[in-house]
Amino acid sequence: MDSAAIFALLVGYLLGSIPFGLLLTRLGGKGDIREIGSGNIGATNVLRTGSKRLAAATVLLDGAKGAAAVMLAQLFWPQAVAFAAAGALIGHLYPAWLRFNGGKGVATMLGILIPLYWPAALVYGALWLGLLLIFRISSVAGMTAAASAPVTAAVLGEQVLFPMLLGFALLVIWKHRENVRRLAKGEEPRVGRKG
Repeated sequence: MDSAAIFALLVGYLLGSIPFGLLLTRLGGKGDIREIGSGNIGATNVLRTGSKRLAAATVLLDGAKGAAAVMLAQLFWPQAVAFAAAGALIGHLYPAWLRFNGGKGVATMLGILIPLYWPAALVYGALWLGLLLIFRISSVAGMTAAASAPVTAAVLGEQVLFPMLLGFALLVIWKHRENVRRLAKGEEPRVGRKG
């Protein structure tokens, strides 16, 4: 691994590991998000504080950090964009500052895709929003959107991106493993409802 790849990976990780959900809920007077609902630092759990504004800000900022990591690499280390993208997602999922217990990566992966490969980002965003509106189950929408990224790359002939995006999708789905168990039991809560 050369110096450009190392720098891109580290910058991506540092950006990705910023826990916006935790920071915003504390600044917004909602306490520690890790002690609310599922304990996750992502936007769905932030919504459980009762603040749609904080949840929306979490989605935007979690996406923005992924996009920023890729755009910085495109500018300074164009040969190492994949390392920056991977660093950003891994940083969000496993931030060192939170004992490697981070979010589930749905918004951050979308942010990564926007500058990396916008057609996949369009499909991803449409599926995420559409399924969320139809089923109101955040995990179903998020996992399906994540799985769409490598499929879109393969269908549109971007074979070089397929392995990386497949790895990203599998990481996001892995982080949703508890949700998958609840879905199998019919116990997964819907957005906007208690329980």
